[in-house]
Amino acid sequence: MEEEKKPTSNEYDHGKEEESAIVREPVQAYGRKKLTITEYLEWESNQEEKHEYYQGEVFAMSGPKLQHLRITGNLTFRLRLHLEGRGCEVFPTDLRLHIPKNTLFTYPDISIVCGGVETLNNDDWNLLNPSVLFEVLSPSTRGYDRGEKFRLYRDIPSLKEYILVDSEKIKIEAWSLNEGGQWELRVVEDLEGTLHLRSLSLSIPLREIYTGTKLMQGL
Repeated sequence: MEEEKKPTSNEYDHGKEEESAIVREPVQAYGRKKLTITEYLEWESNQEEKHEYYQGEVFAMSGPKLQHLRITGNLTFRLRLHLEGRGCEVFPTDLRLHIPKNTLFTYPDISIVCGGVETLNNDDWNLLNPSVLFEVLSPSTRGYDRGEKFRLYRDIPSLKEYILVDSEKIKIEAWSLNEGGQWELRVVEDLEGTLHLRSLSLSIPLREIYTGTKLMQGL
């Protein structure tokens, strides 16, 4: 199946308003609803679970399920294999991302940096300059990852591609920034198809991304 052409980001967002409008309850840290960035970073360093930070509020992040972990592991392995010696690094979800323009701190499933890694105040912990970001979709995060989170990610000056991998069915949504500064979407839903990362000039077969998951059983 050929990759399906989709509208640009503005058109897509308009059609997905209901899906992205999810309700997230903020976590109260230090007995307060609002935290400064400094307070959040200190508090988060002592937590066993991961939390997002946005505009002073802190939100708990749900733990990944087995299917999610298998897909993330497959992608991390293949990306590192293909990018070895090309000046790009692949980081799993433990590395936190910060976007100064909108204050977001979060943990993408996979971040790729090409060139030198930049972090907040050179702290080696809060990434500032990813080239490509991956999120593996689950029922609880699908709307947020496709809507509001993507809107926030677009404030990253270095970002060239944003890849959404469905964990419930064979489907990948690949957003890429075109020469006109617009985000374009390509959708791949064929197991015999490939995910093509334009900014990295590499392709990964969907079979390699979904190998070992329940979606491959009986195929």
